[in-house]
Amino acid sequence: MSLKTLQEGAILIADAHCAPWRTSFIDFLHALESDKIVTPQLILMGDIFDMLYGPIQRSYRYSTEGIDLLNRLGKKIEIIYLEGNHDFLLTDLFPGITVIRREEQPIVMDYEGKKVALSHGDSSMGWGYELYTALIRNPLLLAFLRMLDTLGGGFIVSWLEEQMKRKSHCRNIDDFERLTEQRLSGFKSGSADVLIEGHFHQNRSIKFPQFDYINVGAFACNERYFTVQSNQNKTLLRECSFS
Repeated sequence: MSLKTLQEGAILIADAHCAPWRTSFIDFLHALESDKIVTPQLILMGDIFDMLYGPIQRSYRYSTEGIDLLNRLGKKIEIIYLEGNHDFLLTDLFPGITVIRREEQPIVMDYEGKKVALSHGDSSMGWGYELYTALIRNPLLLAFLRMLDTLGGGFIVSWLEEQMKRKSHCRNIDDFERLTEQRLSGFKSGSADVLIEGHFHQNRSIKFPQFDYINVGAFACNERYFTVQSNQNKTLLRECSFS
């Protein structure tokens, strides 16, 4: 099967954590819609919304404008949406967008003969995290929580909102290179030349013997996004600042 092509000039955005209290991603989408920013391909690397859970309709109210904008843009440019741990089970919300579930990540794309793997990044995190992420995506559990939240006047979503407001997205992780090497020790040699992830918000590149690793910075921190440029100078991504 041929690989999907990562296009020259594609834009990658990770961890925008869009919410009513953090709206710069909405402004960015308006800039795309009005052609102030132009790209043939938009790749969303997960955690684009601070709270967007497909089966939990109450979570949509925080993201209605962003959902509508993405669906309109999906008719104009190719959009690939890698689900994160803050935004998942989204296929029905974005019918014109290619939604990649966690279990389907990383996806591998071709760019100038190189295999580029893309993932939100919350993989190989240990059995405890794997159990947690399976539970929060379980349809029966989500149905129960939705009923409980509705009967309780939205107290679950309101509690989550307060937790999200307090969270810092811009801290450095000590010993990130060693921790990344341990986490990716099972990454198959030869499966990709480059692995690009979000999730950790570190904005760092690491050269491992088997592949190059890029952890893109969070849009929620300084409104960073990344464009794909010619590989001739060995640089795959160019960092840009929306503001």
